[in-house]
Amino acid sequence: MFNKLCIIGVGLIGGSIAKTARQNHLTKNIVGFGREQDEENLTAAKEFGVIDEYYLNLADAVLEADCVIIATPVASFQTIFQTLKQNNLWSEKTIYTDVGSTKGNIIAAAEQVFGFVPDNFVPAHPIAGAEQSGVHAAIVDLYLNKRLIITPVSNTNPEAVQKIQNFWEGLGAIVSIMDAQQHDKVLAATSHLPHLLAFALTDMLGHQDEESEIFKYAAGGFRDFTRIASSDPTMWADICSANKDAILPLIEQLQSELAKIQGLLMNDDYKVLFATFTYAKSARQRFLDQFKQ
Repeated sequence: MFNKLCIIGVGLIGGSIAKTARQNHLTKNIVGFGREQDEENLTAAKEFGVIDEYYLNLADAVLEADCVIIATPVASFQTIFQTLKQNNLWSEKTIYTDVGSTKGNIIAAAEQVFGFVPDNFVPAHPIAGAEQSGVHAAIVDLYLNKRLIITPVSNTNPEAVQKIQNFWEGLGAIVSIMDAQQHDKVLAATSHLPHLLAFALTDMLGHQDEESEIFKYAAGGFRDFTRIASSDPTMWADICSANKDAILPLIEQLQSELAKIQGLLMNDDYKVLFATFTYAKSARQRFLDQFKQ
């Protein structure tokens, strides 16, 4: 499909793309780019055979690449766009795409740097991942049967969109097309808010644990609920900052829901509490049933 695939940021997400693309014969050559402080990770990626070569100079990395995937934290995109533009590295012959968890801010960054969104940039987001980071955590088939959302803008080249869709389907993903604003609202509710909850609960109990060793008595339910609090803090701080306009109203709604439950407990209204829990169980089952179809 591609002759040279360049991945900017060879971590869990970028590394998993590379591994699966190689296994599924979607590209002939895979190179990675990173900063000097990332060289140990890049060296490991080459030693593991995840990439064929790595570069610390972006010009060398993107040279003659027909697809460039930006797989770095969302706060870094504007700098990457600026580097590509100012050094005349952006090529009309190349398709550029990304894996960022937020789309509105990435599209805005492209508009700010270029004055418009280049028609060969295809914003995308795989709904897959793990709490680990770095190329050591990369796995083949991370995206198998996972959702991949493409959020093109009005001038995005349809052929570029189709190629990126074909690429992700080649990785095993189920591809959907969605407006960027809708994407950010949906992901704020289903991914960003849950991560905030896990971080907040673990932060609260972590400070208590310093006094009373509360974690010693935590069971599997706590481990399962807070698993995503092991995710990369830098990445998630960036995501929350980028998508705060969609997240803040959800926090207000959650505060109202907790206040309602607090009131039910204070008033010993266990009938309504039971109904609330029953509805929540039913709603979660609807979510689980989607995976059986």
